[in-house]
Amino acid sequence: MTAHGAFHWNELRTWDAEKAKKFYADALGWTYETMGGQGGYWIAMSSGKPVGGIFQMQKGQGMDDMPEGWSVFIAVDDLDKRLKALKKAGGRVDAEPWVVPGVGRIAMVADAGGADQGWMEPAEGLS
Repeated sequence: MTAHGAFHWNELRTWDAEKAKKFYADALGWTYETMGGQGGYWIAMSSGKPVGGIFQMQKGQGMDDMPEGWSVFIAVDDLDKRLKALKKAGGRVDAEPWVVPGVGRIAMVADAGGADQGWMEPAEGLS
């Protein structure tokens, strides 16, 4: 299990996943596995180990003005408790917690300076 407070996952949001996959394959040697047997999300692999995800953004799904970029996800020990602490410390919750089966419980937040990130209570057995 990823330790509380450690970076747990990285994810690229892109409008052209095929272009991004080619770039990282050529530049870093990454290979890819499709998550859940469906298009739209790929697990990037380096030396046979997962190192991040690539998410294909779609127009008309509330993302039309979203720029491409990397999202980071930090592991937390108790998401509800940590979201209360985040608000008390001057941060904000941008997306309330939701569950990704087999992955964990996630909320999108911003720190007191406005830096966006995800906080994740990883599913059991994930590291």
